[in-house]
Amino acid sequence: MADFGAGELDAFRAEVKAWLEANYPAELRDPKVKSDPEAMWGGRAFAGSNDPQIVWMRKMAQKGWTAPTWPKEYGGGGLTPQQARVLDQELAAGRYHAPLASFGIWMLGPVLLEYATEAQKKEYLPKIINGEIRWCQGYSEPGAGSDLASLQTKCEDKGDHWLINGQKIWTSYADKADWCFCLVRTDTTKKHEGISFVLIDMSKPGVETRPIQLISGESPFCETFFTDVQLPKDALVGKVNGGWEIAKRLLQYERQNISGGFGGGGGAGGAAGDLGSIAKTYAGVDEAGRVADHDLRQRVTQNKMNFQALGQTIARTAAEARASNGPSAATSIIKYAAASFAQERSELMVEAMGHQGLGWDGEGYAPGELLAVRGWLRSKGNSIEGGTSEININVVSKRVLGLPDPK
Repeated sequence: MADFGAGELDAFRAEVKAWLEANYPAELRDPKVKSDPEAMWGGRAFAGSNDPQIVWMRKMAQKGWTAPTWPKEYGGGGLTPQQARVLDQELAAGRYHAPLASFGIWMLGPVLLEYATEAQKKEYLPKIINGEIRWCQGYSEPGAGSDLASLQTKCEDKGDHWLINGQKIWTSYADKADWCFCLVRTDTTKKHEGISFVLIDMSKPGVETRPIQLISGESPFCETFFTDVQLPKDALVGKVNGGWEIAKRLLQYERQNISGGFGGGGGAGGAAGDLGSIAKTYAGVDEAGRVADHDLRQRVTQNKMNFQALGQTIARTAAEARASNGPSAATSIIKYAAASFAQERSELMVEAMGHQGLGWDGEGYAPGELLAVRGWLRSKGNSIEGGTSEININVVSKRVLGLPDPK
């Protein structure tokens, strides 16, 4: 894909702006019209749906703009990194809803482009782009969390099919997913070299999911059980026993995505509102219109500055990843920083609210106050999901700084 000059990018920006204005569903701008919050994830549950979010997703998918830089031959937009950045800017400027939230877009698709056969790319990539499949990730197990390579979910070659038996844990939205990209053990005599990467239809007999209730009251994670689940031979991606290489690559994409989510303000307490505005509301303002509590004001300002810098860093590394060969190990330090800043934001929000930030239910608490409490509790998992902070620091020390292992 050729680079575009300033004039060509300006013309492209005008084209994007006009198309978005002409095609964005009016219902999504009307606060009285309610869209199913699950619609953003697409999948089988919304096949044939006329939910305005689904209508928007379909229009964007027809342009290939749910995966703007993916090749056109698979349904992607075929845009250059510069064009994709323009699209992102116009979506943000117009306050348009994201067309599709998808582990398939953020994590699976990029590794399929690298490792899948041509037949697999043609089968799965268009369905990911069109939001036809909602995916979940089968990585962690009860005995294989930080040491993921210890996983024991067994995958046996039965000649004309694979047979899967085992258990996964912390599988995000497994109870709502259509398919799962999963790490399995195909060789019990080796650790890292005995792992393979397979794709599992969650509607198959023998697949069971059980939501796990968190301290925040939510249940986004699940236990997932596989009992004599039969998969076709083409469910394997890459080489037999070559799954660890794919797993590491996918984790880089996951950490990049999680970091971006923390920065947006919607997670880890951010759903309750802007931290600065909340601090002014509850702590009051001085004669200059600033947060009255000097110490709180300093810490709120620093947190907002950290997120601003983080957002710019994520944008830069994402652009570098699109222009080169995918994300680097630097995503580990970005994810570590994002988790730390998000937890700090949640704690500051609850602190600013005072006793109003301690409610769980009942009268006397506004919805935003209850959201802040649940967000604060939810943020405790930020430094665990997608690779613990300790593991991410180890990755940085070894692969970025080149430090030796401790003796």
